[in-house]
Amino acid sequence: MTWGLFLTQVLNGVQLGVLLFLLAAGLTLVFGIMNFVNLAHGSLYMMGAYFAAAAFAKSGSFAVAALVAIPATMLLGLVIERLALMRLYARDHLDQVLSTFGLILFFNEVVRFFWGPSSIYMNAPAALSGQVNLFGLAYPSYRFAIIACGLAVAGGLYLLINRTRLGMLIRAGASNADMVSALGVDIRFLNSMVFAMGAGLAALAGLMAGPILSVQPGMGEPILILTLVVIVTGGIGSIRGAFYGALIVGLVDTVGRAFLPAFLQMVIERSLAQAAGPAIASMLIYLLMAVVLAVRPQGLFPVRHG
Repeated sequence: MTWGLFLTQVLNGVQLGVLLFLLAAGLTLVFGIMNFVNLAHGSLYMMGAYFAAAAFAKSGSFAVAALVAIPATMLLGLVIERLALMRLYARDHLDQVLSTFGLILFFNEVVRFFWGPSSIYMNAPAALSGQVNLFGLAYPSYRFAIIACGLAVAGGLYLLINRTRLGMLIRAGASNADMVSALGVDIRFLNSMVFAMGAGLAALAGLMAGPILSVQPGMGEPILILTLVVIVTGGIGSIRGAFYGALIVGLVDTVGRAFLPAFLQMVIERSLAQAAGPAIASMLIYLLMAVVLAVRPQGLFPVRHG
């Protein structure tokens, strides 16, 4: 193992982490303020990626793809929230899980109907098609841009949640929605705003993932599982927990898959290591989540009260 390879995998882990954060932040906001379990959040990520890919195919411009995908997904999120999900807020979590799982199946069929079952691809912006020099390491410019964008969004969300009136209402609604409503705040409108914000963040993640992953039906489910691991590990309802949890999960998953099989070959028989290494590496984040739940059930960075 070389220093350059290790640093590359660390950066890849951070890049995965910021993508997971964009999804986890929206999902944890929805759960925190509405107490609503939305399994269809991964489908919004998928729809954002498809909107972006379709706009890119028509225009050839990544900027146009962004300007189309994010507002379109936010509008789609609002329509879903108003037509289907709003009636489920007062229902049991099991009802919410079953209903939003149905939406996953629905949207998978929608993209197959409009775009077909095959994968479609986007190109990275021409300005980001090269490489940047990091401490003597050549790293793809687009992947570095994903990291920078994710960190900028994290900073913006911190300011929004902690330094603005809307953020104050979101935090108050998460703590006591009935009291906020009694004070004259339109909690229904606030719910819609939060849901649209979460949909926009999911679309941004889908947009940025498009050039490095294939855009295909069902792409929302695998990343939704990782996102749920992030939320449980970081702390349910905590934006800070979503950020740090996403970075931890991204690094553990990426670095573990890259180096654990080779490390096992140093300590056990080679054939056994080759067979067990990839399987154990794929389980690392779930083992991490299990340890966190056993030691700190509220998550590593739970919501701060008071």
